[in-house]
Parts: sequence; structure tokens; C-alpha cells
Amino acid sequence: MTTLSNAPSDLLDIADAGDEEAAAERLHQWGWTDGLPVVVPTPERVDRFLAAAVRDADASLGPIAPRGAELTLRSLAANAVMAGCLPEYMPVIEAAVVAMQQPDFNLYGMQMTTHPCALMVVVQGPIAAQLGVSSGAGCMGSGHRANGTIGRAIRLIAMNIGGARPGEGEVAGDIDRATQGTPAKWSFCFAENQAESPWPTFASELYGDAWSADDSFVTVGAVEGPHNINDHQSTTGENLLKTIAATMSTPGANTIYRGGDQFVALGPEHAKVLHDSGFDRRKAQEYLHEHARVDATRVGVEKLEEASLWGGYRLRLEEWENRVPISRAAEDIRLIVAGGTGKHSAWMPTFGAMWSQTVRVPGAGEGVGFDVAPLNETAAWANDLES
Repeated sequence: MTTLSNAPSDLLDIADAGDEEAAAERLHQWGWTDGLPVVVPTPERVDRFLAAAVRDADASLGPIAPRGAELTLRSLAANAVMAGCLPEYMPVIEAAVVAMQQPDFNLYGMQMTTHPCALMVVVQGPIAAQLGVSSGAGCMGSGHRANGTIGRAIRLIAMNIGGARPGEGEVAGDIDRATQGTPAKWSFCFAENQAESPWPTFASELYGDAWSADDSFVTVGAVEGPHNINDHQSTTGENLLKTIAATMSTPGANTIYRGGDQFVALGPEHAKVLHDSGFDRRKAQEYLHEHARVDATRVGVEKLEEASLWGGYRLRLEEWENRVPISRAAEDIRLIVAGGTGKHSAWMPTFGAMWSQTVRVPGAGEGVGFDVAPLNETAAWANDLES
């Protein structure tokens, strides 16, 4: 069992790398890793990362829930070094941290829940290609340095600064209560495949004309690992959407009783089928919202009671004809194109009691501002409903 009793208060206190192998082993012993080998964050390495950051080296980035320890830019850089990142990834990592600290993201809840949710980072815009964040074949899997290390850096920050280490309390600081967890907790990062998308960019359709098409964005969600959606035969958008809706209609998903948003990453071939059948993003969202529903007879009485109570819809079951929607509103089904050749898509339900957040990455010479997208109206409605 890893012990933290002799661990330093700051990750950088171990940075004496006269013997890197011994230093790396101490990181494991002190519980500062995700279980995989890490790069030792020597002062020289951290300084190189700080030079590539948007904010000043001495900046405080605020507390990270649930432990509430302060995240400094130096500690962010140290975790990025440990994850194997390149210095130029720093602006994306900084933006992701801003996103997950927004109140409606509910970082505190997702860090402590028994639900197997992971921090998913979606990079959009020119910066994705500049950094080599993959949006094509296998973009959610192994073999892509930027994807793997950026996602891993965010997870290390959640563990090392936020305190979300797996366990049940035997060790001080064990706060991540996920019953089984998920491999996505090691790393989950990919880019929007705008080059093969028939629709406008994810951020532009979600948030309107406030930002330029040349801007870059980072969206962070608290999601389960991807659920495959296989449909090689459908040649019409409606038939394809029936398959997607049926896949999403599961009684065990948190979103059925906790609300929140969720993601469908459409493979480019599936996105083309929808577009060729006259479905824009909004029409596809509306179809899925109407048809991705769970018949109440598929849910045990006790579970249905819990779901209707937590979801705030006890009095709406009759209105819904006992078909419980997997989403509270069409716009809460986030559609983004990602992946390569093959008629597959992926559904990522979220923790439920949260909404993903999107942050604009500042361009060169813009200063330190990270613009946060406005909260959608559905999130505000659901918060009022459950209060």
C-alpha cells in the first residue's frame, strides 16, 4: 500500500535528480504517480515548461477540489513534465484546468463519486493540428503523444493537487471512490475532426458567433469511457439515429436521473450519412432527445423511484408516457465529429450532476485571459428544478 506519510508537501521538493531512478521511485512511493512510470520534474525541465505557459511563472491557479490545495503554475508544469508532455502543450493544459474549475462542472462531485467518470479533454481549432493532437483514426486510443500526455497531465493534477487518489480511506488523501474506475482515468484526450465534419465547428454551433473560426478551444467533460456504436448498414440518417438512440437508452446511465450533458463522437462516415439525409447538428440532437428514452418497465421499481426523485421529474412520468429521456434537453446531447475510417461512433455519458465547460485558448500576444463559454440555459433550468 502506498504511503503518503513521508511525502513532501510540494511535488517540487523531490526534484533533486542526482539519481533520477531513485527520484522516480520516490514519486511512486509517495503516491505522486498514476501507477505508470513518470518523468522526474527537475527544476530545469519545469522552467522550460513555464517559459511556454500563458500565465506568469508565479501565478496561482486557484484550489483544486476536493482537497482544495492551491494549484500554482509551477506545480501544473511539474505534473505536465511527469506526464511526458512537451512544453508547447502548456496553453491547452492551462485552459483545461480553467474549464474544470468552473462551478457548474462540479469538479468536487466528479472527483469523489463512485461513478467511473474520467476527465475528457477535447481540443478544437488550429492549435490541435499545431500540437499534433489526433482527431482521426484511433484518436481515443494509444499511439498519439499529445493526446496521451495532455490527458494524463490533467489526471495527475486531479490526483496530486486535488487529492483524488483511488481508495476507500485507508490512506490519507484517498478520495476517489470510483467502484471499479475506468482506464479512461489514465488519459482521455482527442481533437475534433473538423476537416471531415460536414457541420460547423462544435464551439461555433454551441456558443454562436462570439468567437472567431480561427480561435482554438478546449472542452472538458466528466465522462465514462467511450461506448461503441456500430452501424455499418444504415444509409439514411433516421435509421442511423435509431441505432444511436437505442444504444443510449440504458437504465444504468447517470444522465437518466442526474441530468447533465453527454457526448456522442460521430465517426466521419456516420456524420456524412446524417448530413446527406438533411440532418444538421440541431436536428440530430432533437431526434436523439426524443428517441433516446428508457421505457419505465425496463427499470426496477426501486431504481425508478430513485431516478425520478434525484432527477426532479417524479410528476413528469405521465407526461413522458413512462418513457424517461436520457437527456433533459436536445442541446445537452453534445455532437462532435472525431475518428477515422469505419462506420462507428461513440457515446460518452457523463457523471450526470455536471455540465462540460469550454474555454478559449488565448492567441499569441493576447495576454493571460481565458474566455469561458456561457452556461447553457438547460443547466440553469435543471439546477432550479433540483433545488
